[in-house]
Amino acid sequence: MNRIAAALAFTLLAACATAAEGDGKAVFQKNCAACHQASGKGIPGAFPALAGNAFVQGPGQDAATVLLKGRGGMPDFSASLSDADIAAVLTYVRASWGNGAGALTEQQVAALRAELQATKFAAGQLSNKH
Repeated sequence: MNRIAAALAFTLLAACATAAEGDGKAVFQKNCAACHQASGKGIPGAFPALAGNAFVQGPGQDAATVLLKGRGGMPDFSASLSDADIAAVLTYVRASWGNGAGALTEQQVAALRAELQATKFAAGQLSNKH
């Protein structure tokens, strides 16, 4: 029975990871690809590459902080992306283009949003300011 339960749990986890990756890719395409490019290679001198980027592959809370608070020319997405969207897009970016960093969860992003006192997600039709 334990093997069946473990197999079921693994299957559910894989399905959730696949859904998050698909959602993350869609969020990336809508909000990030114009600057960082669909290839993750960015635009030299203007927008940094995400592919092979040590910062992106470092501690997940560091990358999430940039999405929640902005940095340099990078806008903050706190009002326009939900915790689930931020977790999904970072999970996608941290595992794409040869990157090998781990996933982030919605709960991790929510805790960081509270800690940083970042703007709450607007959740309305006009919430996506980007």
